[in-house]
Amino acid sequence: MLIRSITMNRHAIVSTRIGDLTLVASAHALVGVYFPHHWVKPASETLGDRVEATDPVIAEAARQLDEYLTGERTSFDLPTVLRGDEFQRRVWSLLEEIPYGETTSYGEIAQQLGEGETAQAVGKAVGQNPLSIVVPCHRVVGKNGSLTGYAGGLKRKQFLLELEEPATARLF
Repeated sequence: MLIRSITMNRHAIVSTRIGDLTLVASAHALVGVYFPHHWVKPASETLGDRVEATDPVIAEAARQLDEYLTGERTSFDLPTVLRGDEFQRRVWSLLEEIPYGETTSYGEIAQQLGEGETAQAVGKAVGQNPLSIVVPCHRVVGKNGSLTGYAGGLKRKQFLLELEEPATARLF
């Protein structure tokens, strides 16, 4: 008899205000949040078995995402694991530092990284962020504030940015 270990990856598809999201868990951590037409999709073996959304890690992630998407939450308190190369992890770490309701540009992140990194290299790493929304890649915009690529599409990026816009800014 084969018993699935809890350390194996597993995933569930959950419905949200911005459409279906595939949540991927490994052991006791969230490792992926993917849109239906995500730019960089994980390999099917990375997703693991499909499970019910009642899986403890997935259920908690879904609850917190729902709270975020309804404006009840401004940050996430989830165990996560980011899998990528050293450069990607450095970029993703900087994404986690962007405050709720604020944005930065790809060029500004490149400057923070130093060592001659380019906005294009940062953009590629941002586009490969496996934890969309939770690691807020939607807060990265073009140098003139323009909306540029987003794995979930520009409409979703706009929605997320408007969601985070301070109420006082929306009055004007």
